[in-house]
Amino acid sequence: MAGMRVLFSASNTKAQPWLDALRQALPGADVQEWQPGAVQADHAVVWSPPQQMLDEQPALKGLFNMGAGVDALLKLRLPPQARLVRLDDAGMSVQMAEFVCHALIRHFRELDVYDAEVREGKWSFRRPRLRADYPVGIMGLGVLGERVARAVAQFDFPVNGWSRSPRALDGVRGFAGEPEFDAFLAASRVLVCLLPLTPQTEGILNRRTLSRLLPGGYLINVARGAHLVDEDLLALLDDGHLAGATLDVFRTEPLPAEHPFWRHPRITVTPHTSARTLREETIAQIAGKIHALERGEPIAGVVDPVRGY
Repeated sequence: MAGMRVLFSASNTKAQPWLDALRQALPGADVQEWQPGAVQADHAVVWSPPQQMLDEQPALKGLFNMGAGVDALLKLRLPPQARLVRLDDAGMSVQMAEFVCHALIRHFRELDVYDAEVREGKWSFRRPRLRADYPVGIMGLGVLGERVARAVAQFDFPVNGWSRSPRALDGVRGFAGEPEFDAFLAASRVLVCLLPLTPQTEGILNRRTLSRLLPGGYLINVARGAHLVDEDLLALLDDGHLAGATLDVFRTEPLPAEHPFWRHPRITVTPHTSARTLREETIAQIAGKIHALERGEPIAGVVDPVRGY
């Protein structure tokens, strides 16, 4: 690694712990935080970098995103020869599985209702629901989606999975492509969105698609806020076709104080915390991929700019 230069640029992130860990994982490499006018680097580790940084580094070979979603990066002008690489997992899939299962079970067991009644001093009983009546549809069966699907199946819910191309997972009823999308929705009561954000998937959670869920449907969005048409969700909640939603991602973050999601009684809001980047796991994965690229070996997670993931 002697002579190799690596830049670090991550908005709203304390740089020093990342720089220290990257230097330890890449001994011999010159690892620096990006500053305007920085020397040409071989690789960069980034999260929401400024366009100036990318423009000043036309010779980058690898551009490593500190997360699984690369939609924000794809809106920028990227160095022409750089491979854009996303995280495969780095500790996020187990967090995502925890979060989705928590939201699903809280809704299915009506724990939010019990919580409200207990706060009022009420001791109540609700008739148990049948898991067979609550099939869960997972939109997106990548690394995160597969882990979520397997976790949900462990609780004996029927699980449907939809992806652009066919995927075979034990215990998951598979649907693929546009021809099977409506059938997937119609077979699901709880819908979990884990799709990458692309021009094709923006606004995919809209009145038409959400209306096709089984009556009393429930939405869990842990992908990107731009997947959801906010007004359509509110309308379907108010007319009773949807029973509720757990939303972790939003078109504008932080969610503006005046947004109706804050006050809707059937929406649970969390602050984009379903799966957080874990520094140690992330650096180990990125360092391993940098080593492999330098040896001329193939790596996982290279983004196809046309597909957007």
